[in-house]
Amino acid sequence: MKIAVLSDIHGNMEALGAVLEHMKGESVDKVYVCGDLAMAGPEPSLAVDFFRQYDAAIIQGNTDEMIVKNIIPPIPVMAEALKYSQQVLNDEQKSFLANLPVSHQEKIEDLNLLFVHGSPRRNNEDILPNQPSEKIADMIKDTTADVIFCGHTHLPCGYQIKKQTVVNVGSVGRPFSEELKACYVTVNINKNEAEILHHFVEYDVDTAAEKLLKTGFLGAEKLASMLKCATSRYPE
Repeated sequence: MKIAVLSDIHGNMEALGAVLEHMKGESVDKVYVCGDLAMAGPEPSLAVDFFRQYDAAIIQGNTDEMIVKNIIPPIPVMAEALKYSQQVLNDEQKSFLANLPVSHQEKIEDLNLLFVHGSPRRNNEDILPNQPSEKIADMIKDTTADVIFCGHTHLPCGYQIKKQTVVNVGSVGRPFSEELKACYVTVNINKNEAEILHHFVEYDVDTAAEKLLKTGFLGAEKLASMLKCATSRYPE
């Protein structure tokens, strides 16, 4: 069986469309989405409406939770992005986000898979490249899953902690890696083995940035510039 795992779309329909087109050539059997569907991107409403109808197992990300619980982020630009998302999303769209599970566990063939947003402990805990293995081990110590998939940091990476595999699938809509391409993962599962591959997909960054600028909320220009050059993880 072959699956795809996406995360951190952030309302970027250009990036999502490119990833979905790329996935057609991968012949995946099922799709999983590790959250952060709408906030801080060009088209939050379209993104949520798409996933309301899309056949996938979807979990709630930390920004999805922010939208429905009005959790104000400490970074001013992100606080403005939250405000904009809350304004443009209707009650049905917010209800969809509110009712997403915080994690999803499933057995495929002989492997137990766990899908979270940040870490198994918290939806805003960072799993980043080049972290000490002891730190990752502490984050997953209460889990028994063979493979754990996450997003949140927008930086793809992977760890092998004894018999457990941890995979950050990167970001579809706000990639922070050196190549600013939409990123997702495919997993080819055969009994108790998993072949895991990150894919980096080109998309129309200019159109996405232009749409984000046109939203007009305070700080939109900073978020738009990050689509073209993410010099740091968070906008100043």
